[in-house]
Amino acid sequence: MADDLSDMAVFVRIIEAGSLSAAARRLNLSLPVVSRRLSQLEVRLGVRLANRTTRTLSMTEEGNRFYVRCVRILAEIEEAKLEVMSGRETAVGLLRITTTLAFGTKHLAPLLADFQKQHPRLTIHLNTTDTITNIVEAGYDFAVRFGILADSSFIARQLAPNVRVICGSPDYLDRRGVPMVMEDLLSHDCIVYGEPALDTWSFTDGRSVAVRGPISVSSGVLAHELALCGEGLVMKSMWDVYEDVAAKRLQIVLPGLKLAAAPIHALYPHGKLTAAKVRLCVDYLAAALKERAALLPGGPIGL
Repeated sequence: MADDLSDMAVFVRIIEAGSLSAAARRLNLSLPVVSRRLSQLEVRLGVRLANRTTRTLSMTEEGNRFYVRCVRILAEIEEAKLEVMSGRETAVGLLRITTTLAFGTKHLAPLLADFQKQHPRLTIHLNTTDTITNIVEAGYDFAVRFGILADSSFIARQLAPNVRVICGSPDYLDRRGVPMVMEDLLSHDCIVYGEPALDTWSFTDGRSVAVRGPISVSSGVLAHELALCGEGLVMKSMWDVYEDVAAKRLQIVLPGLKLAAAPIHALYPHGKLTAAKVRLCVDYLAAALKERAALLPGGPIGL
């Protein structure tokens, strides 16, 4: 085990240095020793991790996946040492989180900045994307996502309620009319987004409608902007649009037709919450989002 960890550390240093010769200088080892350590690791694993010369190096696909895991393992070992020395109530090391662009920009980023100030030995990396990411393969500690958990290999902790609404700009509704029943959506331009795009809108009464429009986008932020520009109707979280609804830049339609719930969850692999940095951050976000939800128009993210 000790040899494995040592070789993993050497492999990470080789990749970060960009060449065998540069890694040898940083490790204060000879070039033949570094080259042999990498070759021995590849033999044990049964795969080639990197294509290399003394001056250049490029990872193979297997090497890239192994590198991501090695970085995580070595970081967690270091963090475990720091936690033991600092106590269970200290968040230390690197915390990697992924969420949607809109929610990350408007809500999560400022909350995480405050959390980091409370834990100065913690470094936070926030990734924002509307594409569903495999958090294990990508090396994230947890994801903040909307909707019901579908994958039982992960644990989900609800952070906050989330009401979704269908809305459009007053200009668009003046031109195209206000839909009065669900079936009216079939004759409207509906802006769908995501990868894959969510083109079926489902309601709490069990009904759903397949919507369409001339424009689809990858990002909820883009869909929001298109709706403000009068390009169609959009289904969005009240977390994203409450300011525009309050300012009458967007108007909610079909308010009596409730969309299926999509609460906000922290999603993490089994065992991840035991890390102090994850547990403390999830606890903090749950409390902060609950407090923020109560201040939004209509109470806890409602109408």
